[in-house]
Amino acid sequence: MAGLRELAAPFVACGPSGATVRTRLKRLTDVDVEVLRQVGAHLGTLASRDLKARWRDGLGHDAGAWAVRKRELTPVSSARWAGAITKASHDQWALARRGVHAHIQSLEAGVRTLEHRLSLPLGQKGSKHAPGGYRSRREWHAKARRLHVLEDRLQRARADWETGTVHVVRGGKRLARARHHLTDAGLTETRWRERWEAERWFVQADGESGRRFGNETIRVTPDGEVSIRLPAPLAHLANAAHGRYVLTGRVTFAHRGQEWADRVAANRAVAYRIHHDTTRDRWYLTASWHKPVTRTMPLAVALAEGVIGVDMNADHLAAWHLDTHGNPVGDPRRFPYDLTGPATHRDAQVRHALTRLLHWATASGVKAIAVEDLDFTAEKTREKHGRQKRFRQLISGMPTARLRARLTSMADATGITIIAVDPACTSQWGAQHWQKPLTSSTRRTTRHDAASIAIGRRAQGFSVRRRTAPPRTHQSDGCGHRTVQAGPETPGREGPRPRIPGPRTRSVPPDTERTRATRTPKTVRGARSDQEWVQGSLLLTE
Repeated sequence: MAGLRELAAPFVACGPSGATVRTRLKRLTDVDVEVLRQVGAHLGTLASRDLKARWRDGLGHDAGAWAVRKRELTPVSSARWAGAITKASHDQWALARRGVHAHIQSLEAGVRTLEHRLSLPLGQKGSKHAPGGYRSRREWHAKARRLHVLEDRLQRARADWETGTVHVVRGGKRLARARHHLTDAGLTETRWRERWEAERWFVQADGESGRRFGNETIRVTPDGEVSIRLPAPLAHLANAAHGRYVLTGRVTFAHRGQEWADRVAANRAVAYRIHHDTTRDRWYLTASWHKPVTRTMPLAVALAEGVIGVDMNADHLAAWHLDTHGNPVGDPRRFPYDLTGPATHRDAQVRHALTRLLHWATASGVKAIAVEDLDFTAEKTREKHGRQKRFRQLISGMPTARLRARLTSMADATGITIIAVDPACTSQWGAQHWQKPLTSSTRRTTRHDAASIAIGRRAQGFSVRRRTAPPRTHQSDGCGHRTVQAGPETPGREGPRPRIPGPRTRSVPPDTERTRATRTPKTVRGARSDQEWVQGSLLLTE
């Protein structure tokens, strides 16, 4: 079609490269809690100091500067604590650096849109691929001021990018700003201070393969005993040999517990983090480790048993099972979720919806799930969508990145392959070609259900249309009746089918030749042209 960009080919998404599990630290005594608080506060102060040093180095940071920072931290902590702190500071600086780059791209997109719309006359209508002019002189003036604001922000962001300057707040920028709006945040000054200090604590350590139980700094034995190597200034708090403190309670991992136990028994690297949730007044232990990426299944093998197309929406997942020919099987399925409330609630809702989706896929015998390769990074700005505030809120609330990461990770454990397809026009074409034919008196097919069929067919390599349309001059089956869906590799699939002689009835095979001539019409105009009227010589009279 004219003006339609070339669709990207579907591809198999890579599996996860790591795993993370969390459990609660139970039966802690008051002494255990006090030791954890002192260790977290002391190491948090060192982490803040080291992050400031890393920020000061900027782009001039190298391995030598890293070694200097580590040597300064070792006497007041330990060699391993110093390594964990410097690595965390470097990772946090790199993450902020990537955030600056994404911010620059967003500002550039907004500036381009504003410049284009401001250059058009007032009231000029836009096209399908480009917005038009502004409606009034007042709106034009407001957007001109907005353009100057974005240009100033872009200039500052580019200056920070060139000098390597990043803006990082240990504990979170949102929590820091909540200090000035305690009533709106529902916090008191004491509660805010407690939460702020807990977020700035640092009790995490990377693992080392070959060391005892995979981590010398925070050690967890296979039977669940947790011990911490205390920093040098807090060595007097140790209750075990070699400056270690052993917590009273034991831990168990309900999820991936056997996988974690196998790694610990083999002395393979496991990273740990101890975190305090001030809202619930609970302590948690998080374990994470790397694992080899699962080898992706070839696309043809994954689609051998059909596919399930999934369309992600603001409040539910719409899914439909397609057979190997791209035809929908059974009824559509919807997996709702609620994305209101805190982040923990939203994450749990996404997990529950994906769990039900994977259980249904396993019961259906399907080895592949097709999803859209969505990315709304440059689509959420108000410069692009103008007055459509509700639409901007809608796409901003859709957890596309989290859902894709969760689905890939959870599907890897069940042996199901995730196929990513181009999201162009799936909802529009699905509703155009599939919504009405699949709606009946007992089934109401929505636009999202039809979009899931379009996604699944695109993953299989089929066109979204239900069948190949005949030529325009032969819409009345002049070139043969089309009842079979042609495959994508079939040569001449866009052309007409060959003429098959014989009557077009279901009771007679299609290859049966005609054995008798067609009866001559009774009208003179409809008589055959090769027949002649002959007058007999004798009249047949009595």
